[in-house]
Amino acid sequence: MKWEGRRRSRNVEDRRGRRSGPSGGRSGRRVRIPMPRGRAARGGGGGLLMLLVVLGVAWLLGINPLSLIGGDLSNSGGSYTQRPSDNLPMADAGEDRLLDFVAVNLAETEDLWTLVFEQNDMTYVPPKLVLFSGQTTSPCGVASARTGPFYCPSDQKIYLDPAFYAQLRDQFGASGDFAQAYVLAHEVGHHVQQLVGTLPEFNRLRGALPQEEENAYSVRIELQADCYAGIWANYVGEQNLLDRGDIREALNAAEQIGDDTLQKRTQGFAVPKTFSHGTSAQRMEWFSRGYKTGDVQACDTIG
Repeated sequence: MKWEGRRRSRNVEDRRGRRSGPSGGRSGRRVRIPMPRGRAARGGGGGLLMLLVVLGVAWLLGINPLSLIGGDLSNSGGSYTQRPSDNLPMADAGEDRLLDFVAVNLAETEDLWTLVFEQNDMTYVPPKLVLFSGQTTSPCGVASARTGPFYCPSDQKIYLDPAFYAQLRDQFGASGDFAQAYVLAHEVGHHVQQLVGTLPEFNRLRGALPQEEENAYSVRIELQADCYAGIWANYVGEQNLLDRGDIREALNAAEQIGDDTLQKRTQGFAVPKTFSHGTSAQRMEWFSRGYKTGDVQACDTIG
């Protein structure tokens, strides 16, 4: 990905090197990239408005959105190949270079979603990205290397320990700078859901749903965030910022963190009724939809 020398977001809060104790409470439910140790913690067009209309009409008519569920990548930029680690600005780089990398990627998401929201007569308020090392606090609970990256709706911040990038490369087999960028774009996707009302509606309903239905609803939320990340990839491609193989890096990351792949890696078998983020095939499919269409309306996993 061509990221060097581009605008950096100012919405980065760097807490690396600062220790903080356990949080005093959990007023929100985090939405995160799944980790092998367990299931998720609670936490351009007119498509944004259409998404809200579909969700609202469904519930007014007494229709459960859970019952309304519902390639080829000729522009993927070539086959996936791992890059030498010295080309990766994330896993082994110094702090300044890593900060530049995430700040540039965050800035690109700001440019995209500001444009999309303006097209819908809405105002996009970007999230803050909190970089930390080891452990820090959030209104959604303690953030640590164990939790993985997550979005906290209570303070509308994304929490990321850059050590996760090395884990994604070494433990998950998802190498490349665009794999790391995909992770951030996915969490920004949750922020978009928060702003348009999709995530608050999910959090309102989830406690009243049977566990399997809650898991199924969670899968739709996560797949939509993957699709939004694909829209961001489409936007980056239109800006001529993609390198050959970037899309394959993102798809490989989506594959490696699918629920079925993670469960098979850790316990040798998959239990579909416990899935909360989607299978590898689903995550790749919905990222691809966003990437190929560049249309928010194509990301309606709820309706």
